[in-house]
Amino acid sequence: MPAKLTRRRLMGRIVIATALMPLFLPDLAAAGEGSWPDLRSELYGERFLGVSDDVISIDVPYRTTNDARTGVTVRMAAPEGHTFKGFQLILDENPMPVSAQLAFARPLADFEFAATMRVNGPTPVHAVAELDNGQLFMAESFIKTSGQGACAAPPGTDPVMALETLGQMELIVRPLNDTASLVRHLRNGHSSDLALDVEISHPSHSGMQRDQVSLLYIPARYVDTLEIDLNGAPFATMTGSISLSENPQVTLSVPSGTRRVRAKLTDSDGTVSEAERDLTDY
Repeated sequence: MPAKLTRRRLMGRIVIATALMPLFLPDLAAAGEGSWPDLRSELYGERFLGVSDDVISIDVPYRTTNDARTGVTVRMAAPEGHTFKGFQLILDENPMPVSAQLAFARPLADFEFAATMRVNGPTPVHAVAELDNGQLFMAESFIKTSGQGACAAPPGTDPVMALETLGQMELIVRPLNDTASLVRHLRNGHSSDLALDVEISHPSHSGMQRDQVSLLYIPARYVDTLEIDLNGAPFATMTGSISLSENPQVTLSVPSGTRRVRAKLTDSDGTVSEAERDLTDY
C-alpha cells in the first residue's frame, strides 16, 4: 500500500485548507466534485480499483449528528482463495484525507474495522483494500455534515488536562453482534470471531484548533500508530491521522482463539503507551 503523506505535505494541506475552507468545501459538495480524482492518481496511479460490496463495504451515517465524532465502519471479505494485506480509509475532503491505514502482520481472509472520526465537512469516503496478489478493491460512500468544521472546532476538553491522561487505553473484547459482520465471517469459516474495542484517551489535536484563552493555534498532536499484538504475536498496525476524533475508539475484529491482547500507541510527538489484557471469558 502507498506510504502516508509526509508531515510537511500534511501541514501544507492544513494551512491551505484552513484558508480556503469557507470558499470551497460547500461548492465541492454541491457540485458533486472534489479531491478524489487527484487522490486516486496520487495514491494508486493507473492501478485498477475493483468494486464489489461482497469484498469491501463502508457503513457511515447519511448525515452525522456530531461532525467531531462520527462512526465509520469498513467490512471486508476476500474472494475465495485470497486474503487481504491491508487497507486505507480516505475522507476525501478532510485536510489529511488518508485518515487511517491498516497493515496486517499476516494476510486475513476477512476483517472488520470501525473508528470514530472527525469529518470536516461534506465529503465522499473511500476504503481501498489490497489483496495478496496486489489487486485493489474499493468501496465508497458520502457523509453529510452539520457544518461544524470539526477539524478546526475547539477541543472538547482542556488541552492541559488532556495531557494528564494522554495515551491511556482500555481494551474491551466482545462478541461480534452485527448481522452483516456475522454473515461475512460465516462465509470464511470464522463464525465466532470477536470484536476488540480500543478506547484511547488522546486529544487528537488537528493543528487547526485555537486555544480558547490565548487564541493561538494548538500544535497538531494525534495518534500516529496503534500496534495490536494477539497471543504474543503481531496482528495489525494502524497508522492514524488528525481525522481520528478526540478520545477515539478503534474497533478491530480478532479471531476467537485470542487469549491475550496487547496494544502499543505512539503519537505524533513520540509519546509511547501500552495496555495489555488477558482474556479468560473467550
